[in-house]
Amino acid sequence: MNSTDGGILAAIDQLANFTQTQQVAATVGILVGLAVAVWAVRRVRPELRRRFPRHVGDVVLLAAFGTLLFGAAVSLLVLWDRATTATVALDQINATVGKGFRVVFALAVVAGAYIVTGFVKKAIDRFTEGHDTISQHQSEIVYRVSQLTVYVSAVAIILGMWSVDLSGLLVGAGFLGIVVGMAARQTLGALLAGFVLMFSRPFEIGDWVEVDDEEGIVTDISIVNTRIQTFAGEYVMIPNDIVSGEKIVNKSRKGRLRIEVEVGVDYEADVRRAADLAEETMKDLDEVLTVPTPKVVLKEFGDSAVTLLLRFWIDKPSARRQWRARTAVIESVKTTFDREGVKIPYPQRELTGREESGGFRVADEPVVRETTADGGLTDDASDANEVSRE
Repeated sequence: MNSTDGGILAAIDQLANFTQTQQVAATVGILVGLAVAVWAVRRVRPELRRRFPRHVGDVVLLAAFGTLLFGAAVSLLVLWDRATTATVALDQINATVGKGFRVVFALAVVAGAYIVTGFVKKAIDRFTEGHDTISQHQSEIVYRVSQLTVYVSAVAIILGMWSVDLSGLLVGAGFLGIVVGMAARQTLGALLAGFVLMFSRPFEIGDWVEVDDEEGIVTDISIVNTRIQTFAGEYVMIPNDIVSGEKIVNKSRKGRLRIEVEVGVDYEADVRRAADLAEETMKDLDEVLTVPTPKVVLKEFGDSAVTLLLRFWIDKPSARRQWRARTAVIESVKTTFDREGVKIPYPQRELTGREESGGFRVADEPVVRETTADGGLTDDASDANEVSRE
């Protein structure tokens, strides 16, 4: 014990010599001093939070007020003859509390954990401010997980300090984890998938996506499920384990979307001229981006026409913009083709009949019967009769 501590304890010992009137006055003074300390803490706290990290200021004030309260308790014990000296009072407090050093150390561990969570919060906020792709929801989840980890570690340290056997607790927690994992494996799977989606970030709130045969705008992303509003006005909730296991198509991630429209032109038409007309028509539309430029490619030989594939881009993709641009392209290309005489043919088929069977005949047309030498019908007449019966 140093000289300062000895001087404080000696001053407290003098309280035992007070008269009853002095005892009352000293008690009132101690209580008033505690009230003033509470008022001072309330006044000083905002200033400390402004100059220092919030958690550090709170712990400093708590430690100062706790020391003052402890000193008041020792003084009152000596003042009212509950202890002969301050040293005896300390021993009594230690005996009453039981292993006081461990209690103080445990409180220090809790205070340290509180300060650490404050620094973690500041670090996460600073990191989030420098990365626009991380949402507030995701940073809050990371902070809560970090906070839980810090406090669980603090509790483990305190239990170890009090010589609590953690082996039984760990075994019980292991069995409980197995039971819970088997009973709620789908929910846990959704939770894990939620963390995967959080960091892989295949889409954001407001994106136009297609997931599990559902297409719409993402309205919410939680740790368990993802909510989508379809273009029919329906709200669809998809578990994250399904989202992570399905193919995800994000149509608005890059800020623009390519749309394709097919149109057929007659085989007798000038295909290259038709493609040039369609391309120039698309370039003149306000709904279509000029860069990248619209393109027309020859896709295939269809049953009735040569198929042209019209490719064009729109910006800020949405369902309304897509259908507006698609409608404008179809209307404009149809008008241009009609004006320039480019024929868009109806579906048609070309049928041929074998010459040896007499070709095609109208069903109601009379069939000339020819007999053979043995009195039977010729093959042509037989085939014709079969066609007529059909």
